Amino acid sequence: MCRHLAHLGPPATLASLLLEPEHGLLAQSWAPADMRGGGTINADGHGAGWYPPGAAAPVRYRSARPLWADTSFASLAGATVSGAVLAAVRSATVGMPAVETAAAPFTDGRWLFSHNGVVRGWPATMATAASSLPVTDLLTLDAPTDAALLWALVRHGLAAGDDPADLLARVCADTERAAPESRLNLLLTDGTTVWATAWRHALAVRTVTGGPAAAVTVASEPTHAFPDWTRVPDRHLVVARPGHHDLHRLT
Repeated sequence: MCRHLAHLGPPATLASLLLEPEHGLLAQSWAPADMRGGGTINADGHGAGWYPPGAAAPVRYRSARPLWADTSFASLAGATVSGAVLAAVRSATVGMPAVETAAAPFTDGRWLFSHNGVVRGWPATMATAASSLPVTDLLTLDAPTDAALLWALVRHGLAAGDDPADLLARVCADTERAAPESRLNLLLTDGTTVWATAWRHALAVRTVTGGPAAAVTVASEPTHAFPDWTRVPDRHLVVARPGHHDLHRLT
């Protein structure tokens, strides 16, 4: 079912955000706490996207290897600094390929995207949704997976100028109608704001206030045992910026 995380705040190394926390993505790759019946480890790939200081578009790194086995990323993460990061570790759904291009984050322009969950009845249940996309969008999917198709639907809406919050809510609702009982935790950022849905899966948010130190982290599971994590209720949308977040009920 994967685990993912987005962080906005003062520049920090990727290692300090993803690898060093007591229950960061590295720990969650081999010892997740709340997979909800979707596997036991996240060993089918990982990825990270970050915005270099002053850059409008992100840099991305992806691998089909488990995060704990990727020493190249560990070296990179220790030397890379950013104040805006989205990263994920993957547990592939049975029948979907464990390849580099299937790992989140997915990206286009300034956007980074991840899906934590599963679309039930894939691929038949999503045939109608897929048919609504331009053929070129289908021909350029990163991988033949539910997450890649959800990203194509989101990317299409973003290109049309849709509001990100309304768009994620619509994609979740449409997918639920087509594939009931799906798990649809979607995570999106443009480097300044994070939008995330909690839909039949775990999600938490931690906001740090205080001027230049303001930060926000949205993650599948809390990365530290700090008491100020807020568990996001099911069927809710998070809109978060450093020092502030809002929760909105999804119908």
